[in-house]
Amino acid sequence: MKVKHLIEENSLLCHFVAEMRDIEIQKDAMRFRRNVERVGEIMAYELSKKLHYTERDVQTPLGVARCAQISDQIVIGTILRAGLTLHQGFLNYFDKAENAFISAYRKYKDRLNFDIFIEYIASPSLEGKTLLLVDPMLATGSSMELAYRALLTKGTPKEVHLVSIISSQQAVDTLCESFPDDNVTLWVAAIDPVLDDHAYIVPGLGDAGDLAYGEKL
Repeated sequence: MKVKHLIEENSLLCHFVAEMRDIEIQKDAMRFRRNVERVGEIMAYELSKKLHYTERDVQTPLGVARCAQISDQIVIGTILRAGLTLHQGFLNYFDKAENAFISAYRKYKDRLNFDIFIEYIASPSLEGKTLLLVDPMLATGSSMELAYRALLTKGTPKEVHLVSIISSQQAVDTLCESFPDDNVTLWVAAIDPVLDDHAYIVPGLGDAGDLAYGEKL
């Protein structure tokens, strides 16, 4: 698996990620959601450089222009609920994409130990298509991996792009071991060094789902 660590090079992406992390700016849920969406748009642009294109003639009012257009059949997959705003950022740019939704959640066995459960999948066929599986936070990588395995019941994609805004180094290492294939790429804005005892990313930004949509019981 290839890993693209995007904020190794300074860009506007760094600014939006910094705002997402800021505990004061996080108090404005609408701004947090918009920042996640804008990060999705920037990451979609970066990812688009690695897609496949076909040239065709386009008629303009004054002549014919030779233009390149995306030829991949794209499916954007999202892990509910935190992934919804990131998903929208990608959909803003890949506006003809099909969409898939997966529910994955932590079920704690005690204060520190948990399992990941998948309850719901809504997806088109993935056979021979390009899957973009997006989730804002990669803590252990377990949710992303299980969601992908579950989606394989809908067909085998030609290429897979896993996308996260903030990931732990542990999750990056885990996914590299789980996805040794050359047709899988992990796109991460920022990689943070550690997880705490509750498997939250440190320094991270907190619970992206709660910050975007309110605290859950």
